[in-house]
Amino acid sequence: LGETNAPAQEILELSCNLDDCAGESLGFAMERLFDAGALDVYWTSVGMKKNRPAVLLTCMCREETREAILETLFRHTTTLGVRASRCDRYTLTRAAHTVDTAHGPVRVKSAEGFGVKREKAEFDDLARIARETGRSLREVRAEI
Repeated sequence: LGETNAPAQEILELSCNLDDCAGESLGFAMERLFDAGALDVYWTSVGMKKNRPAVLLTCMCREETREAILETLFRHTTTLGVRASRCDRYTLTRAAHTVDTAHGPVRVKSAEGFGVKREKAEFDDLARIARETGRSLREVRAEI
């Protein structure tokens, strides 16, 4: 139970500390990083020298998108340097299908592996139904 033959994927974690980058610029940089092929992008609040509040911007990517991600980090943030670490990444096998409901089609994502199996309705489809019916997301999720 919990074992799989799925090999780990090697990915890169690229990160930089930013103490002089505006929030709007961070949001735009995140968008551009995803466009450049990032697997995930997030930031964490950190404190830096001289007691400056800052963010640690972290970007996960595959080796083949490393150069594009680095160029994007330097172009769209104020960083002067980027740290890189190699990581093993384990993922569940993913699939998607569509189910017909009284409110129209709803995409459902499924994932399994390592002794786990999950399904989840696509948020955008649930939100559409909630808007159209005036119901809460919780109510729509429970019905679907």
